[in-house]
Amino acid sequence: MRANHSWTASVRERVYDLAFKPDGSQIIIATGHRVLVCDAADGAIIQPLKGHKDTVYCVAYAKDGKRFASGSADKSIIIWTSKLEGILKYTHNDSIQCVAYNPVTHQLASCSSGDFGLWSPEQKSVNKHKVSSKITCCGWTNDGQYLALGMMNGVVSIRNKNGEEKVKIERPGGSSSPIWSIAWNPSKDEHSDILAVADWGQKLSFYQLSGKQIGKDRMLNYDPCCISYFSKGEYIVMGGSDKQVSLYTKDGVRLGVVGEQTSWVWTCRVKPDSNLVVLGCQDGTITCYQLNFSTVHGLYKDRYAYRDSMTDVIVQHLITEQKVRIKCRELVKKIAIYRNRLAIQLPEKITIYELYTDDSADMRYRVKEKICRKFECNLLVVCSQHIILCQEKRLQCLSFTSIKEKEWVMESLIRYIKVIGGPPGREGLLVGLKNGAILEIFVDNPFPITLLKLSTSVRCLDMSASRNKLAVVDEHNSLMVYDINSKDLLFQEPNANSVAWNTQCEDMLCFSGNGYLNIKASNFPVHQQKMQG
Repeated sequence: MRANHSWTASVRERVYDLAFKPDGSQIIIATGHRVLVCDAADGAIIQPLKGHKDTVYCVAYAKDGKRFASGSADKSIIIWTSKLEGILKYTHNDSIQCVAYNPVTHQLASCSSGDFGLWSPEQKSVNKHKVSSKITCCGWTNDGQYLALGMMNGVVSIRNKNGEEKVKIERPGGSSSPIWSIAWNPSKDEHSDILAVADWGQKLSFYQLSGKQIGKDRMLNYDPCCISYFSKGEYIVMGGSDKQVSLYTKDGVRLGVVGEQTSWVWTCRVKPDSNLVVLGCQDGTITCYQLNFSTVHGLYKDRYAYRDSMTDVIVQHLITEQKVRIKCRELVKKIAIYRNRLAIQLPEKITIYELYTDDSADMRYRVKEKICRKFECNLLVVCSQHIILCQEKRLQCLSFTSIKEKEWVMESLIRYIKVIGGPPGREGLLVGLKNGAILEIFVDNPFPITLLKLSTSVRCLDMSASRNKLAVVDEHNSLMVYDINSKDLLFQEPNANSVAWNTQCEDMLCFSGNGYLNIKASNFPVHQQKMQG
């Protein structure tokens, strides 16, 4: 995951809450005595809305995009239209802490220190219900049947549409662990409603609608102020007293930092159906980040291993189409696969797996070794008895017991590395550099062998079955095939981003690019097949 800064805006007073218009075009922001309507593309203020006489604490947009609401310390709720006109105002006896629209009926829940109200357009009056503790956060289930209320006394009260309590969840710590933010998982794939609860006992927990806890509490080491799901429910963003917003899996496994700030983060929201995260801070900063999720994978012959849900690895047999899932329960950073070996890099260790048997169709993996060290590397490959780590210009060869056996320092940045086979403990590696140099390295030999020197950076490499031909894809997406012995260029093809030789037929190779899979056999013209991806 990589977070790219999109824009930053600044207002004079702290930002307590924000909400996206359902189409993602606008952001409604609660700051000072005003509600700001901003352009989601660049944070520019479209219009400030005045009507409250005290600090605005909360905002919410109806799912149909027709109305939004704001709640304030002046004890009032204002309903606004999408045309930014105030159409209704009603009050509670205490300051308003949070508001939430029912996603189905568009009924509005408004919560204060002493009660909560339910308002709908067809009703003239607001039905109010007393509570024993200050409500800090609220949220409706996806079907709009139930409303969860998070309270200062550490209780989550789940109510039906009429306001009647159906389930009561009491968090350990009681009033010393006030519930500060809650969110229902919006995923349509989950079999039941799942509620994420963030409390100031510095814990994240998950519950079913019945009140039964799912898994164990997750320690946060900060006071969480806001929690928000991605539209499909696969990830969570959360921020608070640690002055940053972090990304978590839907199960609460921390994946990394989205953005660091200089003050507490009071609110964070994910733009509908996107990977855009906007946050608001104590010092009035509003910042937007675009999250990019890269593909982490490895391929060896008929086995393809790839990261799934950021913390799992799926190994797929491309012939039998069998799949096996390996649950790592931590962020998967790198994957390497070779013969019967699979290496998975996690934040604090590398785990090496092996197949149970030599059967070519066997998909059962077991842990062989663990290298319990933190590594920073750009590329990772695994051999029969070694791990090869690449860090910029440096290659390190480690045994499975974490002993550094060899190290090679290149003249330029390493752009590509591939294991091309060989006896166990003596495998050969193809290495492509940014300066165009292509080298062959043997795991048991300290001296690299230069095969070719191109004028452009190397993107992809492969060697033919007989080791007589070398296929290279450069940074200009050109495929070039050379005779390794004579160094002659045999042929060249455009629009390539990766290449692989056939393992049995010496004169056949395949390359992909521009949405096409291309097969080149001997001197025949290239055969093209349109492929997605």
